[in-house]
Amino acid sequence: MRKLALSDEILLKVEKPARYIGGEVNSVMKDRDKVDIRFAMCFPDVYEIGMSHLGIQILYDMFNRMEDVWCERVYSPWTDLDRIMREEHIPLFALESQDPIKDFDFLGITIQYEMCYTNILQVLDLSGIPLLAAQRDEDCPIVIGGGPCAYNPEPLADFFDLFYIGEGETVYRKLLDVYKENKSSGGSRRDFLLKAARIEGIYVSMFYHTEYREDGTIASFEPTEPGVPAVVKKQVVMDMAQTTYPERPIVPFIKVTQDRVVLEIQRGCIRGCRFCQAGMLYRPTRERDVETLKEYARRMLESTGHEEISLSSLSSSDYSKLEELVSFLIDECNERGINISLPSLRIDAFSLDVMSKVQDVKKSSLTFAPEAGSQRMRDVINKGLTEEDILTGAGQAFEGGWNKVKLYFMLGLPTETREDMEAIAVLADKVARRYYEIPKDQRNGKCQITASSSFFIPKPFTPFQWARMYSNEEYIARAAIVKHAFQDQLNRKSLKYNWHDAEVTVLEGILARGDRRVGRAVLEAYRSGCIYDAWTENFHYEKWLEAFEKTGIDLAFYNERERGEDEIFPWDFIDIGVTKQFLRREWERAMRGEVTPNCRQQCSGCGVARWKGGVCVEGKN
Repeated sequence: MRKLALSDEILLKVEKPARYIGGEVNSVMKDRDKVDIRFAMCFPDVYEIGMSHLGIQILYDMFNRMEDVWCERVYSPWTDLDRIMREEHIPLFALESQDPIKDFDFLGITIQYEMCYTNILQVLDLSGIPLLAAQRDEDCPIVIGGGPCAYNPEPLADFFDLFYIGEGETVYRKLLDVYKENKSSGGSRRDFLLKAARIEGIYVSMFYHTEYREDGTIASFEPTEPGVPAVVKKQVVMDMAQTTYPERPIVPFIKVTQDRVVLEIQRGCIRGCRFCQAGMLYRPTRERDVETLKEYARRMLESTGHEEISLSSLSSSDYSKLEELVSFLIDECNERGINISLPSLRIDAFSLDVMSKVQDVKKSSLTFAPEAGSQRMRDVINKGLTEEDILTGAGQAFEGGWNKVKLYFMLGLPTETREDMEAIAVLADKVARRYYEIPKDQRNGKCQITASSSFFIPKPFTPFQWARMYSNEEYIARAAIVKHAFQDQLNRKSLKYNWHDAEVTVLEGILARGDRRVGRAVLEAYRSGCIYDAWTENFHYEKWLEAFEKTGIDLAFYNERERGEDEIFPWDFIDIGVTKQFLRREWERAMRGEVTPNCRQQCSGCGVARWKGGVCVEGKN
């Protein structure tokens, strides 16, 4: 019988005690004395969100298949338990063994979004691990960062010992072997980090130095130790058949954000939307074999008892065997009463046909993401979607019985004019008009068109990484223009408009494109009480502004200027395969409003063809 880290008394005091007890179906228990390496895998947010993350599920499964490794999970304690742990000096613990994180060899933290940065410091702090890597001694776990935000690791560089850049299936085994060898030969922490820095895909920030110009931009970024590479290459799995996949995912005790079996059908995306970081980072597009997927689906549904299965992909419609896979799932799931969820589909006749087979038509709303209201703007961002496509898709949906549509847009995109902003309301009205063109006796009551806009954030490794952002006030003014335009529309009673929090956007912008100096402000914000910044009720913009002021970080420098063509970015030392020249070419095409075809239509020479696989070699055999 495991001894729980928290007493019954504490568990009864906190919201959802099941977050902290472990022992769920399919969680992995091992004998701690029979493994060489203990790895704590952390998602720095609350259990319900962390448990929904596919990447961790894949790595957890991969590590635990290794005989010499025991991988356990850890999540951010919610604010109620956070307070108790600090008051009663209870160290943060892993769910499986309930042992303190401080006793582990590694603490791996996935960095999925910028607003979790203070939660990373919370996890370190509650674990009793010094926040700054430079202050850790031989007894501290090695702290590893990975995930999409690790592609600009610099704002977090001082808090991590190393970063793993790219897909986790490739060099982790090598990294763990180097650790074991270093340990057995009596090597120090620094010795291990130096050896790790020479493994492809591993970035150890302490062995690199940045020089700045007088204007605050980067003059140079160089390694400081011999044998440490000047360029860190992203890790990518080219043969998806060679990777493991969790056939027995953990079944949580409580409802989590994505309470379902998740089937990853492909990695990457053939579409080159210029604002989209994932579309560039995860190139080239690689598909999983359809027969293998069918087998995974069977096994996962059997091993979990979940009542829903979802397909995971950046653009499911582009999976070449989608029709075959969906037909199989419909046959398999209908018998068992299992619901099928199909996110990231393009709204066309095939998708609607599929949806009408797998969803309760009356209940659900359909989601389109045109991203921009005018055609000019959609061409600038390379969305590859015409107004006709949107209205045809909406029309087919309405005729199929849907009457609720959600439309997603972005405000503050490069070259945006007032006309482009007002076009959002005009497009929403055209969608409503299309509904009311259906004869009254064939309509399903009134329609509800909900348009939402987020504010644009230029991300590293996108063609828009050179773009400027706006201030909080300017974003609000843009949302007001759109809101006003909605009031002028004929079908305004059927239309609804929401917009995202601009303050959060400003902060995300700095953290996304910041350099190493920005880390000082993250530390200051955490010390002033900022955690769970992604949760509206816990977000304190004023505290962040104070932190920037105290640490001398100028918001306008990081956010409100367009970058020069030759500027060195904090992330330029990472090679993701896609070249900076290609991204610049796409930036210039955006400025001219030129559309670039998708990867299946034509190769645009982005650079990832050097891996000689995936979509880059399709049809060339």
